[in-house]
Amino acid sequence: MKLELKSATPEMEQDWRELWGKYLTFYKTSKPEEVYATSWARILSANAPMYSVLAYADGRAVGLVNFLYHSSFWEEEDRCYLNDLYVSEGARGLGAGEALIKATVDHAKANGVGIVYWTTARDNAVARGLYDKVSTLTPFIKYQVS
Repeated sequence: MKLELKSATPEMEQDWRELWGKYLTFYKTSKPEEVYATSWARILSANAPMYSVLAYADGRAVGLVNFLYHSSFWEEEDRCYLNDLYVSEGARGLGAGEALIKATVDHAKANGVGIVYWTTARDNAVARGLYDKVSTLTPFIKYQVS
């Protein structure tokens, strides 16, 4: 299969929605239509620091990465948070996940950002195998107040 990465464009909305929906299902959650619409509008907006890249294999959407930039107290430069990474089950092992991470890192570097980071579930062993290969596990644990 030939793998091609494409930055999100308006014509890719249905592909993005389908993949992001599968990502949410993987994490046993869902979001209302308003969240889909708002997130997609932010990805396409020139004013929001949010981006998405989709992976296509033989013309079929098989993966996505959503990421955003934000400021930090620790450096003058922004940081890049890789918010969501998903590859369809049938396309895993083709290199799409690694290619999408690399695309995020390349985008960050092109924008003067040296730190790309993300979180994942402790029991997400398949993804963690890839993450261990392409990045460094930090000692931090995530806490949240909702």
